[in-house]
Amino acid sequence: MNLDQQKSILTIALLAAFADGNKDDAEREEIRRIAQSLAGDAGMADLPRIYQDVLLRRTSVQAAVQALSDPMHRQLAYEMAVCVCDVDGRQTAAEREFLSGLKTALQLGAPQTDAFDREADAIVDVAEKAVPLSVPVSAPIAFPGAAAAAPSSALDAELDKSILNYALLNGALELLPQSWASMAIIPMQVKMVYGIGKAHGVELDQGHIKEFIAAAGVGMTSQYLEQFGRKLLGGLLGKAAGRTIGGLGSAATGMAFSFATTYALGQVAKRYYAGGRVMSTAMLRDTFQNLLGPAKQMQSQYLPQIQQKAATLDAGKIMAMVRGA
Repeated sequence: MNLDQQKSILTIALLAAFADGNKDDAEREEIRRIAQSLAGDAGMADLPRIYQDVLLRRTSVQAAVQALSDPMHRQLAYEMAVCVCDVDGRQTAAEREFLSGLKTALQLGAPQTDAFDREADAIVDVAEKAVPLSVPVSAPIAFPGAAAAAPSSALDAELDKSILNYALLNGALELLPQSWASMAIIPMQVKMVYGIGKAHGVELDQGHIKEFIAAAGVGMTSQYLEQFGRKLLGGLLGKAAGRTIGGLGSAATGMAFSFATTYALGQVAKRYYAGGRVMSTAMLRDTFQNLLGPAKQMQSQYLPQIQQKAATLDAGKIMAMVRGA
């Protein structure tokens, strides 16, 4: 894949990210930061320029698809756009309109897109059922007694084990060949935070959990764009028989990112709900960033377990885990 093709696919992914028009300033800033960091790490596509072109509407889907003559690249561009639109929940009308126009521009018909659309929709469906969309106002919310109340050592150890398991699983998802597998990472993070809150007597819904994740500095859309951008610039070459071309090396950075992000997020959630939910947004973000570095170092220690877990996963098992079965 040459630089023009990389640029086109990244442009389409960013256009998809902003298709619903609801990205707030914090999310825009996070995506801008990711564009800069990816450009610095890869030294390839001019991502900050791509980001500016999209944000200032100096480009379009029609312009982006011109460099994508290879059917595999067109298929990849569509699948990545679907993933970006789906990552923060069910598609809006604006996102559906965008994807319909993208499909036409890429000259993709039902045979090329229907199977993937069904898989992506299934992930969204099971994710919505795994954690309540909303908690009734009348439902009692139990808070820990004191802000500094520490969990029992047994509960602490149990949550640490659960957090590590989620981190191992999300690292393993990055090693799977299916494009939609990475879409399960954020629903699994939502389930993890839900379980941590519930362990401390706090009943959460999807809205509250997503607000918490964003407050910690882990934007839904920006997190997926970072995973995808690193995969693409790291050597993701295309599609063949529904499987991504590329070995462990091209997925290693994404695997480390997903493991570390999930582990650090779980540890922040554990401290937050154990402490009575009194941490400020600034403190949440600082805590998350301070935990991210050590979590990245831990990933190499657990690489064999991540690889072993990836070898046991298939579509059915992923769906069951997201659903909570």
